[in-house]
Amino acid sequence: MTERGLSVVVPVKGRVQETRALLASLRDAIAYCPEPVQLLLVDDSTPADARLHRAHCTEHGATYVLGPRYVGAKRNLGVRLARYDLVLFIDSDCLATPDLLQRHLKTLRTAPPEVGAVAGPTYLQGADTTVFRVMRRSRLLNAAFEWPGQCRRVAWATTCNLAVRKSAFQSVGGFAERPLTVVGGEDVDLGIRLTEAGWTITCDPAAVVVHDKGSTDSLGTVSRRLVTYGRSGQWLLDVHPKRGRPKLNRTGVLVLAAMAALPGLRHSRGRTALLVPLAAAALLARDTRERLAPTDESLTSVAEAAACALLDWSFDLGEFIGALQLGRPDRIFTGFGWTDDEAFEWDRTPDRPYGG
Repeated sequence: MTERGLSVVVPVKGRVQETRALLASLRDAIAYCPEPVQLLLVDDSTPADARLHRAHCTEHGATYVLGPRYVGAKRNLGVRLARYDLVLFIDSDCLATPDLLQRHLKTLRTAPPEVGAVAGPTYLQGADTTVFRVMRRSRLLNAAFEWPGQCRRVAWATTCNLAVRKSAFQSVGGFAERPLTVVGGEDVDLGIRLTEAGWTITCDPAAVVVHDKGSTDSLGTVSRRLVTYGRSGQWLLDVHPKRGRPKLNRTGVLVLAAMAALPGLRHSRGRTALLVPLAAAALLARDTRERLAPTDESLTSVAEAAACALLDWSFDLGEFIGALQLGRPDRIFTGFGWTDDEAFEWDRTPDRPYGG
């Protein structure tokens, strides 16, 4: 019989110093937790980084586990090795707040039996940089991290801050181990399967995790993350086809504009090539307006909103790539209905659907 307590599963590759800081924060949080806690680090780093991870696990009382490449498979392995009946998933580039463990433990212990998981919000560390200010306008990059601070319950939650009953997790088969991307989408899929199986994912706005600002330290980093999210959306459409909905894909529009321009290039002396920049300008103007607050009047605000819109197009690019990778070009203008579910109970409904 599984013992009562909390097992914490951390998947990792690289991120040596960030993971050391996470382990230290978890060790501090254990002091406030009324039940026993087990820390499991599941790693597939290079040998040099793995040696450091092992040393840091010894330093902070964690168990080091050599794991597979895909993040979902790492988490599944962690759950199989979990000693206790409750499991918390947290990411290696995050920090636990002091009362994180006790909050999750208390919420699950006092919740009705149909509550299979508890989601807490994850907030990005502040940074006074241009990239940070630009991406604070995005509804894609960190929006889902903050939903548990805005909802009473959700259909799915990011697994950088999600506690589950081990029995509920096992009842739906755990995470998908080979999605389209190494990381991305497996948390959404898990939550939807839990919800469809009759479990509830409730939210605790006070169970807070802090995300390292390294995830938004450069425009390239942000763009790559959004491409991954977009690709994962197409994989989710394969797994949950009923959640597809029409979506304006900016990359798809520009590709169609380019294809329409090509036949007339010679006869128009290249003028039909203007279709692409004209379409791009119209889309950018529309998306920039959506990201401007009523109080935004300065040129700097407009420039930041336009930059955010362009970066958010990386998500559309990911959807475009994912549709082609999966052999489904017919889905280029179909998006995944990320929040199209009555299981979401909002304190404040978002202004625009995630992924829109």
